[in-house]
Amino acid sequence: MEITTGLLLLLIGLFAGGYGTIVGAGGGFIFVPALLIILSIDPLTAAASGLVIVFINTLTGVFGYGKQKIINYKVGINIVIGAVPGSLFGVWFLQYISTDSIVFYWVFASLLVVFGLILFFKDSSSNNKKTTNKNGFSLKPEAKWLIPLGLIMGIISSFLGIGGGWLLVPILIFTFKVPTHEATATSIFSLSIYSSVGVASHIFYHNVEWSIVYWGGVGVILGAQLGVLVAKRLPDKVIIRMLSILLCIVGLRMYFG
Repeated sequence: MEITTGLLLLLIGLFAGGYGTIVGAGGGFIFVPALLIILSIDPLTAAASGLVIVFINTLTGVFGYGKQKIINYKVGINIVIGAVPGSLFGVWFLQYISTDSIVFYWVFASLLVVFGLILFFKDSSSNNKKTTNKNGFSLKPEAKWLIPLGLIMGIISSFLGIGGGWLLVPILIFTFKVPTHEATATSIFSLSIYSSVGVASHIFYHNVEWSIVYWGGVGVILGAQLGVLVAKRLPDKVIIRMLSILLCIVGLRMYFG
């Protein structure tokens, strides 16, 4: 890989790591489209390498959010229980449809735009009034809902290589009334665990391009630490708007990419 390409991946990783950590989605939803659009990487390699980047991003972010004590571990573990088998299925399914890049692009782009628009027009002010337990966390959503939710997150994470946080965070906020900062931190925590399953599966299938991971990984590690510090100072509404706008931009760009 040329040094200029490596430096470009590092800069993309820096931005993806910071932005992804702030919104609780991991950096994959920026990094993977960049691989597809800018570098013309094939969808299977992009998804596999992007998921490794998500894993690095979230693992770095967990340390920062853990120090702030805003991760709801009980909610995160219940999501992971469903997400682990979902991650395995997502990787397996990708082996059979990755050659149809048009389908891959359109499914990816449509999901991003739809959820971006939903978030943009959704009013988050009602979420400011929430009930918390004695530890200061929001009341725990029931496991019977979180486990199947995790299953969906795992499939999406491994199949698209972008992590499931871009969908998980708004569901936690608007459906389960989890505070925004707690939702993003908990999403990063759960992603750090179940994305590792998808990563291991992609490595088994030899789908990962390690030169991409090396350069992009350096960037997301630095970006994730910066993202943790910035997120602490941002109001809930700004974080949600950041997520919604970026989803729409990336999705629309992929339609024409």
